[in-house]
Amino acid sequence: MDKIRHVPSLQAMQTLVEVARCASFTQAAQQLCLTQSAVSRQIQQLESHFNVAIFIRTSRSLRLTPEGEQVLASAISIFGQLKTLEERLAPQQRPFRIRMHVSLAVRWLLPRLSDFYLSHPEVSLAIETVATEVVEPASDSDAYILYLPQPTSDANCLTLFEETLVPVCAPSLPQAPRSVAQLQRFALLHRSADRQAWIEWLTANGGEPLESYRHIPFNLDELALDAAARGLGVAVTDMTLAAESIERGVLVVPFGPPLKTGGIYALCLQPAAASHPACEVIMRWFARQIERLLL
Repeated sequence: MDKIRHVPSLQAMQTLVEVARCASFTQAAQQLCLTQSAVSRQIQQLESHFNVAIFIRTSRSLRLTPEGEQVLASAISIFGQLKTLEERLAPQQRPFRIRMHVSLAVRWLLPRLSDFYLSHPEVSLAIETVATEVVEPASDSDAYILYLPQPTSDANCLTLFEETLVPVCAPSLPQAPRSVAQLQRFALLHRSADRQAWIEWLTANGGEPLESYRHIPFNLDELALDAAARGLGVAVTDMTLAAESIERGVLVVPFGPPLKTGGIYALCLQPAAASHPACEVIMRWFARQIERLLL
């Protein structure tokens, strides 16, 4: 029979993945609830189909041949595609997945999640965090929250809040600064490698060039704010992200008006997100969070 039409069985491919994972026919058989001879037959079927040896067997080891590595890679890819297809066709079987920067998850979303689950106990969210400067949408995510330097007209993006920068420090910081001029006595805590937040704030408030100050750099808002709360210096951050810490008295705004940069944080939907049965409910909940911020 033509091999293009006669493809290897999915069960045999699954057996290959499990044998490769366990590096043992015996352990793979136990995991698959098969006999060892049945596992061997399925691997033999694959070897016969592709006309190559898939494993090199010795008395002490079991390893894939170069050809076996290729067959395994294809098997893993096939199962990954099938899983993606299944989730796309039957999204009610999985959580609604949102990808965002770790600082935004900790500082903005986490304090609000209890409200979400109280309102919608039947809905499950899966939050995936990244620590990179730019949040790239993942193929398996339903939505992602990212920073945009200016508002967007994209109908698939919901603006959550505008970026408003303020300096923050510990309330116990000795002789906390009361003006831009006094900042030179303290280390500036940076939330990103480009130091852009402090550059914008100092420029707007008549500060000195950045090289005139001492610096402690971080790559996360979360780290910079924690360092500020511990009295290591003064951080500049978004007012919304620092709001809970300010309300609890962990951080204070020592001086200066908030600075609107024109940037926004937005929740953007992936093309297939609308097929998830919880999408509308989740978007309405996020819209309510925006209304509360505006009150």
